[in-house]
Amino acid sequence: MAAPVILAIDAMSGDHGYPVAVDAALSSLREHPQLQLILVGDEGRLRAALAERNHAGDPRLVLQHASEVVEMDEPPSKALRNKKDSSMRVAINLVKEGRARAAVSAGNTGALMATAKFVLKTLPGIDRPAIISAIPSVNGHVHMLDLGANAECSADQLVQFAVMGSALVTAAYGIQRPKVALLNIGEEEIKGNDTIKLAASLLQQSSLNYIGFVEGDGIFLRDVDVVVCDGFVGNVALKTGEGVAKLVHQFMKEEFTRNVFTKAAAVAAMPALKALGRRMDPRNYNGASFAGLTGIVIKSHGSADALAFAHAIGVAIKAVEQDIPARISSLLGRVVKPADDAAPGAEAA
Repeated sequence: MAAPVILAIDAMSGDHGYPVAVDAALSSLREHPQLQLILVGDEGRLRAALAERNHAGDPRLVLQHASEVVEMDEPPSKALRNKKDSSMRVAINLVKEGRARAAVSAGNTGALMATAKFVLKTLPGIDRPAIISAIPSVNGHVHMLDLGANAECSADQLVQFAVMGSALVTAAYGIQRPKVALLNIGEEEIKGNDTIKLAASLLQQSSLNYIGFVEGDGIFLRDVDVVVCDGFVGNVALKTGEGVAKLVHQFMKEEFTRNVFTKAAAVAAMPALKALGRRMDPRNYNGASFAGLTGIVIKSHGSADALAFAHAIGVAIKAVEQDIPARISSLLGRVVKPADDAAPGAEAA
């Protein structure tokens, strides 16, 4: 039997609060026999929700009371300073204390990152954690980072992101030499700003499988496993891709309901449309890792439903089983040169 995987679930954060977290927790327990969960939040509400679902007293489910909740629009500094008994903070503390192997939250991204970095700290050799997630592509999916944690990055930090992404993809999917690309405004070597060019030079000298630059459309269309960029660009690219997907869905809906003939065509095309919907369903890609920390923290989308939140829990399980922080630390030591040996002109981390 597989070793137990104990996760701390921030059950109170997110747009929909504890009902979604409880439903996701119960479905995850059914799907993963090795899973044990600590639901963190208002114990009275959580106990009542479990009773309503006939799951009171489940031995694989423990409640941990937390008296506060970090609001979705709350400034990260305020949450970190004033809400030390929030469900978010308590869940991350459980990871720090070793009572849980990972924390999962649908809460305020900035507050979650600030709290996780403060409590868990970064791995040696990592300046800043980065948000990484899978994104659908023609080859199945691609992992992209940073998706919003760091608006500005140095070339050395982009190399660190490449290491994080490579380690995660190798651990999770068994790809021994993941193809790594830098997101840029063109594929030619002369394109891009000085930071991107320096990062490309450093990656070319590394042992990573760096394949060069990739443009925005290449995120979805190129044969690449890891796409690296700063958080400003990554978040814009992610939201743009999500918007285009919604636009295509809306256009298809309008065309298939335009008249009786297009409605009949929609009926005939329904199997293909459903298959397309499953491939494009963002819930199947929910769950972004905060890579670079000494512990595992997974961010669920704030508006996630139970299916999406359960997928984020699944991402946490895989990260625990593969011990992603240890793999990142090991690969970082083999790839990144000491400061004294860095390429001339390289930026300080």
